[in-house]
Amino acid sequence: MSTPPPTPSPTPQTATARIHNIGYRHYDGPRLGIPYARLSLFTHSLRGAYGLGRSARSKILPFALAAIMAVPALVMVAVAVTVGMNSLPIGYTEYALFMQPIIGLYLALAGPQLVSLDQRYHTLPLYFSRPLEHADYVRAKAAALAAALFVFTAVPVVLLYIGALLAKLSPADETLGFAKGLLFSAVFSVLHAAIALLIASLTPRRGFGVAAIIGALTVPYFAVTSVQFVIAEQGSGSLDSVGWLAMLSPGSLLDGFQGALLGGTTEFPHQYAPSGAMGAGYLAVIAGVTALCYVLLLRRYRKAGL
Repeated sequence: MSTPPPTPSPTPQTATARIHNIGYRHYDGPRLGIPYARLSLFTHSLRGAYGLGRSARSKILPFALAAIMAVPALVMVAVAVTVGMNSLPIGYTEYALFMQPIIGLYLALAGPQLVSLDQRYHTLPLYFSRPLEHADYVRAKAAALAAALFVFTAVPVVLLYIGALLAKLSPADETLGFAKGLLFSAVFSVLHAAIALLIASLTPRRGFGVAAIIGALTVPYFAVTSVQFVIAEQGSGSLDSVGWLAMLSPGSLLDGFQGALLGGTTEFPHQYAPSGAMGAGYLAVIAGVTALCYVLLLRRYRKAGL
């Protein structure tokens, strides 16, 4: 018998593997440095204060509060133009004080949005792993909240000024009042932004930050106002203490500041007008509280992890 031929072994298939160079390459583009990183953080935070770059739901409350803030100014403008008034119903430096509850709500919304969420989601180490110092972070966040609040308070002042010109009031007087109103909005924004940011930085819980900011801005104001009226009822000889007591709350402090140095009308009992010495004291307290909040913020963010 013949032997069957051997079965040929299967030939190996030709390999089709490829070698890819996935090594890292050096970055050859422009290095924009720390100023650009600081500006980027400021821009991102400013947009976040109004919900820009986020979902549509995040934009509802900031823009709704901004609309509520502007509505009284539009009504006053319409009345001044229609009736032909000799002056605006409210001064430029007094409008923000008149709308303090709405401003407090906006600060309670924007402050925790800027800093509390960074702690809650542990994104601070990502910030500080770049060439960005802790002081840069604090400066960018504080400047962003102050700028957002300035826009929030200055837009109604602009509307009042436009209405005054349409009502054919004195351009020189209204321009001077408008400039004082913008100055007051700037001082108001810097002080309140520093206070709100410091409070918001103390907790990663957004709800706690909201409640704490509202409480810090409202409780001292009503307490100081109540004591002022009690003192005023005791006689005119003790009215000077009404002005000094105003330094114990942010709202009354700024009310006294605009009454003493910007020529506005205060909400103090009997529309008490603080003296120039008190005005200098108000200005010193505003600067001191703002600087203290900034120093405490720097100490708070000394550690990246928190």
